[in-house]
Amino acid sequence: MTFKTKLMGAVAATAMLAGAQGAVAAGHGGEITVAYFLEWPMPFQFAKETGMYEEAMGGTKINWVSFDTGTAMSAAMASGDVQISVSQGVPPFVVAASAGQDIQIVDVAVSYSENDNCVVASALEIDKDSAGELAGKKVAVPLGTAAHYGFLSQMNHFGVDLASLDVVDMAPAEGAAALAQGSVDMACGWGGALRRMKESGNVLLTGDEKQALGILVFDATTAPASFIAEEGELLSQFLAVTAEANAMWNSGENTAEMLPVIAKDAGMDEDATAETLAGFVFPSVEEQLSDAWLGGTAASFMKGVADVFVDSGSIDAALDSYDGTVNTGPLAATQ
Repeated sequence: MTFKTKLMGAVAATAMLAGAQGAVAAGHGGEITVAYFLEWPMPFQFAKETGMYEEAMGGTKINWVSFDTGTAMSAAMASGDVQISVSQGVPPFVVAASAGQDIQIVDVAVSYSENDNCVVASALEIDKDSAGELAGKKVAVPLGTAAHYGFLSQMNHFGVDLASLDVVDMAPAEGAAALAQGSVDMACGWGGALRRMKESGNVLLTGDEKQALGILVFDATTAPASFIAEEGELLSQFLAVTAEANAMWNSGENTAEMLPVIAKDAGMDEDATAETLAGFVFPSVEEQLSDAWLGGTAASFMKGVADVFVDSGSIDAALDSYDGTVNTGPLAATQ
């Protein structure tokens, strides 16, 4: 199965499920399901574990379900199983939206660059000055994710022909294990899996070097457009709690109280949690609504992501514009 076929299979599955979206909002009946990632620590998890969401949302029951990839989140939202996805990567969101799924970004969950990358096996001794030697190598990539976009962008920067690589679709944890076992030459991923990858190799570009090239990395809170339209007030309440938890963390005054709770919920030890969070930025509501984020740049950035996927043959076509995939209404209402 080719690189493109694998990704298109995921896209097709998402598109086929898109028709089920209409039942999402009407069917939750005072109960919603929220998707998130393990080993991806964020302030919202303190609010999750201390009941802040339920209190602010009038007792609405929240079912929290962990996922391995943002692509799986898209499929779950399309089927009606999930109403809100926290920290979905922009690339998997773009893949789904480009395939016709009616989902929207409602806030910037986290901005990061050091926590998402590709790692080359130490034995190869390949760095940014010898990246051309990757030709012919086997690479583990979680297709349709932020790591996938970063991989494509880096290979484009280094002039490495994708056709020369043996790309296999692996979730980050699987990729980390494969890299350690020597069954792949490079692996891409994030969070705890990325830390494990680094024990077996080295990155080609640092986070700052990626940003300098315009390879941005951020995740968003996303939801089906039908749920946003019908439950905008409930969603706004959810986003307000998330913003409150972010502000608590950003202040630096609540670290001792929040860190152990976040670490436990993320399935990590406190040292690893602190290390990961040190590379995360949680923009304020005002910053998110500015032109630098949801007020303008986000939509054009998504267009760039989509065009990279089209150019690589990973998806068939991009939308003319991604302006309609950003909905700032619920977030603005939190003010």
